[in-house]
Amino acid sequence: MSGVRIHPTAIIAAGAELDHEVQVDAYAIIGPTVRIGRGTRVGAHAVLDGRTTIGCDNHIFHHVSIGAAPQDLKYRGEDSELIIGDGNQIREFATLHTGTSGGGMVTRVGDRNLLMNYSHIAHDCRLGTRIVVANGAQLAGHVLVEDHVIVGALVGVHQFVRVGESAILGAGAMVSQDVPPFCNATGDRARLHGLNLVGLKRRGLAADVVTNIKRAYRLVFKSGLRLADALERARREIPASPEVEHFLAFIQSSERGLCR
Repeated sequence: MSGVRIHPTAIIAAGAELDHEVQVDAYAIIGPTVRIGRGTRVGAHAVLDGRTTIGCDNHIFHHVSIGAAPQDLKYRGEDSELIIGDGNQIREFATLHTGTSGGGMVTRVGDRNLLMNYSHIAHDCRLGTRIVVANGAQLAGHVLVEDHVIVGALVGVHQFVRVGESAILGAGAMVSQDVPPFCNATGDRARLHGLNLVGLKRRGLAADVVTNIKRAYRLVFKSGLRLADALERARREIPASPEVEHFLAFIQSSERGLCR
């Protein structure tokens, strides 16, 4: 625990593990099965509990709740986990819960994400990297959010929904079906409004890759073809790339149905 700075009013339970250069601010509470990686800062009045593992260089702001029991009536106290990666910013009053037996026992958050004020990450969610979850957005249980997604303020995402890579969910959207990669979804209930072209540009995708994603989108959602026929035609006519294949495979594997 060399270099660890703990405010004298913070409460650290016996059994908690804090790596080098961790900072714990005033009145924070850290439970006995919490592990915190090097360089992470825990803000004032934050509560970290449960079987929670937090990586390196995270900034957990004041009044955050991490690792509390799931808000699931089926939960019976099983020893589930919350695993958070490196370099995340978790802002004021955000809540992240551990998993359940019905979802693999683990809630996972990847690296370099920004979870803004009052956002909620429910049990068994799986978040990738470089995601923004804006103020007041709520992810229900078992939600999958792939890399580079932006979840707008006050968005609600239904349980078991998947949100594909580099998608954007407009503020206030109510998302009850899967959102394909690279798409823009908004409204109540959310519908597709084209592609997230600004996000694709920011990621630096090659112009020909973006063009082919546009072609795939038009075939699947604008051609009037049956879904299976549109996917088959897209694979036959559009030059292969990892991005196009991921777009098509995500759509093909949807179980909840797709925002359209």
